[in-house]
Amino acid sequence: MAHPDPVSLDELVGYEGEREPVVRNTERFVSGLSANNVLLYGDRGTGKSSTVKALLNAFASRGLRLVEVPKEALGDFPRLISLLRGRRERFLLFVDDLSFEEHETEYKGLKAVLEGSLEARPENVLLYATSNRRHLVRQRFSDRDSAPDDIHPGDTVEEKLSLSDRFGLRVRFLAPDQPRYLAIVAALAARRGITLPEQELHERALRWAARHGGRSARTTRQFVDYLSGELALP
Repeated sequence: MAHPDPVSLDELVGYEGEREPVVRNTERFVSGLSANNVLLYGDRGTGKSSTVKALLNAFASRGLRLVEVPKEALGDFPRLISLLRGRRERFLLFVDDLSFEEHETEYKGLKAVLEGSLEARPENVLLYATSNRRHLVRQRFSDRDSAPDDIHPGDTVEEKLSLSDRFGLRVRFLAPDQPRYLAIVAALAARRGITLPEQELHERALRWAARHGGRSARTTRQFVDYLSGELALP
């Protein structure tokens, strides 16, 4: 990639607790120690994808590389892993916004990549994925009912639920409550040199959230970007 996202871990204010186990896992990975595949899941706009991209910038000098793989290319995982095996760099295969509808069967191939294939995963490759859903395969109440052509419906349900369990580390990112949202706004505003009175900053931030999809880390960044531009105008 000629122009990777320059986001750094220091810029991702407000989710230090959620990021800590992911950073530690990656630290072990680049150090040649045992580490887990990671699923970052939860509410939209909370910095899941940005966290993975920031890991590249934090550990690139230690040989970490990021390979973004679209969901449609999951079938290419075995060939991709074969190409990466034995290289001195350490690779994170990154699948963003991962989820499956009940009719999509690509998740079966992904399960084999995570755990269960005859060929062992190389020690220099891990899979990091983000999703808005903890259970990656959509499940319906009808799945729990006995279908005339499904002798063991319980097994069908378990197969769908077991995909996320294949990730050794699962970290949940929740939308911020109001105090956390305002704290993120204040921290980002201070970094931009914005010196509005606290009450005015909070009131404007809350109005922005109400008009732009609710409270999230993404909303705070968009608000501070807007405010910074507005205040810069003569």
